[in-house]
Amino acid sequence: MIRGWEEFLQKDVGICQPSMVLIKVRTGGREHLPLRIGGCGHRSKMLGRNACKTSAFSFLVQQMWGPLCSCPVRPERWCSQQPCAQRTSNNTLHPLWTGPVSVPGGTRQSPINIRWRDSVYDPRLKPLKVSYDAAPCLYVWNSGYLFQVECDDTTEASGISGGPLENRYRLKQFHFHWGAANEWGSEHAVDDRAYPAELHLVHWNSVKYQNYKEAVMGENGLAVIGVFLKLGAHHQTLQRLVDILPEIKHKGARAAMGPFDPSSLLPTCRDYWTYPGSLTTPPLTESVTWIIQKEPVEVAPGQLSAFRTLLFSALGEEEKVMVNNYRPLQPLMNRQVRASFQAINEGTRSWRH
Repeated sequence: MIRGWEEFLQKDVGICQPSMVLIKVRTGGREHLPLRIGGCGHRSKMLGRNACKTSAFSFLVQQMWGPLCSCPVRPERWCSQQPCAQRTSNNTLHPLWTGPVSVPGGTRQSPINIRWRDSVYDPRLKPLKVSYDAAPCLYVWNSGYLFQVECDDTTEASGISGGPLENRYRLKQFHFHWGAANEWGSEHAVDDRAYPAELHLVHWNSVKYQNYKEAVMGENGLAVIGVFLKLGAHHQTLQRLVDILPEIKHKGARAAMGPFDPSSLLPTCRDYWTYPGSLTTPPLTESVTWIIQKEPVEVAPGQLSAFRTLLFSALGEEEKVMVNNYRPLQPLMNRQVRASFQAINEGTRSWRH
């Protein structure tokens, strides 16, 4: 039986059923970030995080579940900086992000809107060393929110080091986020621009922690590479995943994977932005060093369309198309986005000691 998010959150991590109210404030025709009133009764070890154990996550999601609109209208996105990305009155966000679980009260939440002019070139950032072995990719499955490839992380066969990282991090899994249309879908944005989809390769600090479960809750526990997907040429390697998707159409379904090298999904240019952030799915812990690739990879429109054939729902349930499975943008607050590359023409500032 596949171990899904709900079991992980309930038994391994612990997540609260917050008693809070969200209020959206509009002044002078301008909508502001939601206000959070109330919350849990105790703090976790992660700074700025409210967390308490419960087994009510499944109930919370079910209560928030509603019809999902798949029409090509860009969903409203909470913005980290002004001016905001395009908004509409039609809210097509996933129900997970319309309730109290979407506002954990942290100070370094993800995703964010990356601004070229505000990112800081840091010459001390080293190239990211990526070493992936094709063998550890085990299977791909439908989590009920996205599709995810699980990897064998019991050895150092696949991992990353260098860049902004002090230790080596093992590859745990990789997954995608996408929209109902090609005009949006990525979790992060660059200068208010969203891409059709975004790939996340999730790694954990195998030097500092014994396993992924510990790393999720720990300082500098995770490192996630983010890769934007844009429309263009057919991506031969991605097609191997696309061909498997019919086998995992419904929530909980899984299919075996043959050898697969995830590095083939990375862009040729390895320039990146990096910032301290959080997971973009529950438990939203602020344990992530984000490494966002500057260059997107091209995929064919038909390949992205195949993502949208998946369902949030399990076999026998009312069908809900799997689209818009991204978290709204979060405020940057006092964080700094560093760049490994110098791009004066784009307005990137230089690092100052």
